[in-house]
Amino acid sequence: MGHLSRTAGEPRRPADRGDTGGLGWLEAAFGRLMRSTGASIGLLYVLPQNERVLQLALVSGASRKLAAPWTRIPLDAPIPVAHAVRERRLVWLVGQEEMARRFPRVGYILPYDFALAARPIAGDATTGVWGGLVMLWPIWHPARLSPSEHAALGTFSRRCALWLKHAAERGEPLLPAEEPRVLEPVRPRTPQRAEAQAVVEFVERLPLGCCALDLEGRITFCNTAGSELLGVEIGDLLGARPWETAGWLRDPVCEERYRAAVISRRPTSFTVVRPPDRRLYFELYPDASGLSVHITPVPTGPTTAATPGRPRSADPDPVGASALYHLMDVAAALTEAVGLREVADLVTDLVVPAFGPQAMLLMAAEEGRLRTIGHRGHTAGFLADAGTRELTADDPAAHALATGQPHFFSTVAELRRSYPAVACQEDMAAAAFLPMIASGRMVGTLALSYRRKRAFPPAERAVLTSLAGLIGQALDRARLYDTKLELARSLQASLLPRSLPPIAGLEVAARYLPAGRGMDIGGDFYDLIRYDGTSAAAAIGDVQGHNVGAAALMGQVRTAVHAHATAGTPPGDVLARTNRLLTDLDTDLFTSCLYAHLDLRRHCAHLATAGHPPPLLRHPDGRTEALPLPPGLLLGIDPDARYPTTEVPLPPGTVLALYTDGLVETPGEDIGGTTAKVAEKVARAGEGPMDDLADELMGRAERMSTRHDDIALMLIRALR
Repeated sequence: MGHLSRTAGEPRRPADRGDTGGLGWLEAAFGRLMRSTGASIGLLYVLPQNERVLQLALVSGASRKLAAPWTRIPLDAPIPVAHAVRERRLVWLVGQEEMARRFPRVGYILPYDFALAARPIAGDATTGVWGGLVMLWPIWHPARLSPSEHAALGTFSRRCALWLKHAAERGEPLLPAEEPRVLEPVRPRTPQRAEAQAVVEFVERLPLGCCALDLEGRITFCNTAGSELLGVEIGDLLGARPWETAGWLRDPVCEERYRAAVISRRPTSFTVVRPPDRRLYFELYPDASGLSVHITPVPTGPTTAATPGRPRSADPDPVGASALYHLMDVAAALTEAVGLREVADLVTDLVVPAFGPQAMLLMAAEEGRLRTIGHRGHTAGFLADAGTRELTADDPAAHALATGQPHFFSTVAELRRSYPAVACQEDMAAAAFLPMIASGRMVGTLALSYRRKRAFPPAERAVLTSLAGLIGQALDRARLYDTKLELARSLQASLLPRSLPPIAGLEVAARYLPAGRGMDIGGDFYDLIRYDGTSAAAAIGDVQGHNVGAAALMGQVRTAVHAHATAGTPPGDVLARTNRLLTDLDTDLFTSCLYAHLDLRRHCAHLATAGHPPPLLRHPDGRTEALPLPPGLLLGIDPDARYPTTEVPLPPGTVLALYTDGLVETPGEDIGGTTAKVAEKVARAGEGPMDDLADELMGRAERMSTRHDDIALMLIRALR
């Protein structure tokens, strides 16, 4: 990577570290941050430009497998780091209870006690947001971050953001690999050879079993007593996970306790039965480099109800705890996804890192064909060859869906024997084709590919089949949502003006943005009405609710306002007559509305409001204010309500901004403060086009993932 400009306090360019892939400086700085804060686990995410998905780049204190569900996090996900990046502020959580209350999806995937800090990787307003940072501490961490911890996190965030910004400006942005890089743990010290031998001899003399596991759960050391208690030779244990070599340890409790120890950094223990009836007591002691395990036999006696382990003769291939947690994570995430595209993106982000395949295809059944709507890990050439296929084709994906039976192929040879013409990616060695069916309807097929031969034991087949069922149900719901969404958009388009009439002497720009969720339809409206060559009228309003009923009433209100306006009715009377119409309709829905009569000959405007947010007025000298109009009652409450009219000057160069409350209502912020921010943007706009200002004002709202209200905006500049 080439040189980056550097001033005092800025990070050195990556080439100074001699790294590959642009992560050298980040690795070193991240490692220093972990040591200075005493954090047990750290995750560093980057946010590629023009994307809305955080990608995990670095992991410290945990394994790739444990981090797998969190490798790609959409910005709108209900997860602490996404929330921190969205809100550009620190998120601090202490304990399992607070996590479950504020972020339930994370709470039941990680049901452990720990303290967590998440914050955006960001500098000042000119630097922007470039990623996110997650740090975990054991639960005995104080209830608040210390000043030094706050300072360390802030300094790292700013320097990291600046480094990422400079790299992007040079055309060499940091793009994380498919799998995050795991930092090597810092060893307390390296023993001399004689000392290491003495340690081995010491452990061999102990009457209890002793094992060492790395953060991946692999055994790196085992003494003779431990080997005898496990019933497995030391050579077979080294490099393997305990539950992979000793079948009776495949109880989910064993893997669950390992996860608990690594994540919470708290010692834990459990008792399990080695067949036929030997009870063993396991104690796990974790730190940043792995786990020390003590194994002691329990005196013989009846197995109590509190004993989590049991002989595995009836179930030789139980489902591991990680698979169950991953399945729950996918289920929780899918309940929050709505449209087809959102479900497809979620599946492609979660399935490959969490369930072990190296590639996947998500195919939807549409009009007698299977169409690929999501993929991960496949080459462009394979995707071009795979294309779409007929549901009646001699193809494993089509056949799995047609029969409703999953197909598992442990080797490519086995697959080709059954389907000689099937397209296979060269580096794949095994495959699974899982039908997705919801309420008896064929939804599609999930195809998973693996680079190594795979036995697909019954427990794994059950998990993958359940996974396909969950995805199928989510896709079925998403299709229904998309159908309703299209209907809602068509209705909304028919109720809002197709275009605004050109009016000499005025430059006008208008925008509408639907709410972020639900039916995607609301009751906000705007209108511009031409009187004659020297006058016009503008109206904006907001009907309570975000559904078809609100939209239908909005159409009636807009029609009534338009009809009274074209008759030359004064502003206060326009609102009064529309109010009587709404009270007669007795809809139980209220409406805010602001009406402005624009007199271009006299260079003034007459305004009346029915409980609507105050308009902003930018004077020709740039001074901008919210007009303090006399508040009128919302339409539809009191048939006898009166609406006073206010006159304001409108000389050439004046800008009048009309908007609905969705533009200035932000969760957690004072509406006065957000209105002032909008006014500042209007003031800074200068003589630029109104369309550019409208795009800038709506841009911030479009980027908000927590937006629950629709927005209407109309900008009017007097030209003469």
